[in-house]
Amino acid sequence: MNAVSPLTENIAPPGLKGLIVADTEVGSVRGDEGWYHYRGHSAAALARSNSFEAVAHLLLNGSLPDPTAEEDFRSELAAARRLTPDAAEMVSALAKTDLPPMSVLRSVLGVVVDPRPTLDLGSDERRDAVMQAIGITPTVLAAVNRIRSGAEPLEPDESLSHSADYLRMTLGETPLPEHARAVETYLCLTADHGFNASTFTARVITSTGTDVAGAMGGALAALAGPLHGGAPGRVLDMLHAIGHPDNAVPWIAAELEAGRKIMGFGHAVYRAADPRSATLKAVAIELGGELVDRALDIESRILAYLAEWKPNAVIVTNVEFYAGVVLHLAGLPQEAFTPTFTTSRVVGWGAHLLEQAANNKIMRPSARYTGPLHNSD
Repeated sequence: MNAVSPLTENIAPPGLKGLIVADTEVGSVRGDEGWYHYRGHSAAALARSNSFEAVAHLLLNGSLPDPTAEEDFRSELAAARRLTPDAAEMVSALAKTDLPPMSVLRSVLGVVVDPRPTLDLGSDERRDAVMQAIGITPTVLAAVNRIRSGAEPLEPDESLSHSADYLRMTLGETPLPEHARAVETYLCLTADHGFNASTFTARVITSTGTDVAGAMGGALAALAGPLHGGAPGRVLDMLHAIGHPDNAVPWIAAELEAGRKIMGFGHAVYRAADPRSATLKAVAIELGGELVDRALDIESRILAYLAEWKPNAVIVTNVEFYAGVVLHLAGLPQEAFTPTFTTSRVVGWGAHLLEQAANNKIMRPSARYTGPLHNSD
């Protein structure tokens, strides 16, 4: 016989979809409205008019900074980008292995970030540990990319913004202002996005009272999944595979017939336009070029086809579609797309980690057993 829980009223929906599991002041996503925010401020509006440092200050410190506070935060973050000699040596050694970049970062976080359990740290100490993690993330990921491309890693430049320095350390040269700003807009847009898989993972691990690096490492593992942080690169693959826009409909028809997921379209939360996609689409148009023109045409044709394919469903273009285009135009190689996402999302993880640790209760859900029961003597 099968065992079925009598507490059916407590059974969560598949994937915990729509289930509220905690209170938060960090932000939320209103998918039906096509809107999301950071501490009550429209995230898309913030991305269009603020620096990454200002957005990170808002998420971590709870308020948008005035010019003096923003400069202080920028200096703090710039100092945190610098690796110790031992950490730099570790990055160099691990970059020469087959470890994925995210796994390299997880290893380095474990030796750089304060190893004490968050349960044993004061609020200032927890924040310092979070800043350590946020600071070294772009340095480590850029160094891995440089080493694997046959180049020497670059030291951080504290005179540059966080986004511009990440781009410089990855590409080996100071980026064009429009490219730095395009990447900064992307980083601002993706710093947080509700209780997504990686953020939820960070909060669950933090709820055990473990160290910051442990919680960040779990979040990194979740983000590395192609259904979470790996989609922008796959969108670029799709655009290359389609080639001319005239091929878009035959290509997508074949993919859907084969039961494959179409990257860049549809979202678990949004039932109205994804504001991140709309913002990055505007950035892409500003950058211009053949790829942008082709992406615009392909997007239009795919959306029209999807509307006929599922007339009762609302399928929108999601953030990954234009993220791949913008990051490519800024000069980033495809293997740096997920690391770039990580450079921003680590801020959101940090904000949620701090919130969880400040008023903690260990997360301990239950599972419904659906296997067989065997009578015992």
